[in-house]
Amino acid sequence: MIISQLLQSAVQLNHRSDSAALDCELLLCHVLKVDRSYLKTWPDREVSSAGEENFQGLLQRRILGEPVAYLIGSQGFWTLDLSVSSDTLIPRPETELLVEAALSLELSEQARALDLGTGTGAIALALASEHSQWQISAVDLIPQAVQLATANCQRHQLSNVAIYQSHWFEKIPAQRFDLIVSNPPYIEVDDVHLTQGDVRFEPASALVSGPQGLDDLRLITAQSPDYLADKGWLMVEHGCQQGPAVRELFVQAGFSLVETRVDLNGLERITLGCYALTAA
Repeated sequence: MIISQLLQSAVQLNHRSDSAALDCELLLCHVLKVDRSYLKTWPDREVSSAGEENFQGLLQRRILGEPVAYLIGSQGFWTLDLSVSSDTLIPRPETELLVEAALSLELSEQARALDLGTGTGAIALALASEHSQWQISAVDLIPQAVQLATANCQRHQLSNVAIYQSHWFEKIPAQRFDLIVSNPPYIEVDDVHLTQGDVRFEPASALVSGPQGLDDLRLITAQSPDYLADKGWLMVEHGCQQGPAVRELFVQAGFSLVETRVDLNGLERITLGCYALTAA
């Protein structure tokens, strides 16, 4: 079969994916080891029988709901292409709002930052790629995530990131950071969405956080003041209906200038606040 014929297979995904055509293109690009422009330039090129079989196998897995990022082993985030695996959450466009907010702060040119629950390393590596003078620490509880984030760091030749295993703050040496960022688990344990769509294939440890989805957010906001420099910032991603609860957690922990920002859909997505070590 030729490229254009294989791309018509997108019709099989129409009721399974909101991006059926793009999904097919990405799968075929992965199989052929080409970029999307190649598909448009050479639609009449024949695909080998082995390539066609490989593509059809991936397509069937996608029809069953497996995320494209896991099928091709990579996902774009910020300006980076990151390797992904089923051991970590797939980086999402909404999380780029966290990076944008961090970059908008007036921090020192040699700021120290900490990324809690780094997963693929997405947030830490995006910040490191924008500020080569920043010193960034990134931690994750899952050993496979630490290995993956380290590989992504090496792939992009970022020398200002240290990645190691820790359950939140547990193994972080005593020090103070100008910025702490986190996209922690924040889904309720019985949330119906856990049984739907791509999220079924992602690790529950990166998604679920107690009956209200606030267990990890509560811990992070409570313990961050012990690791923040004077007038240091904490910012976290959370569920679109958790803004009021998260703002309250920030206030209870002693943060000021607390605000919640919305994503491109107008949904509350991240909350940030500043912590002063001494009273004004």
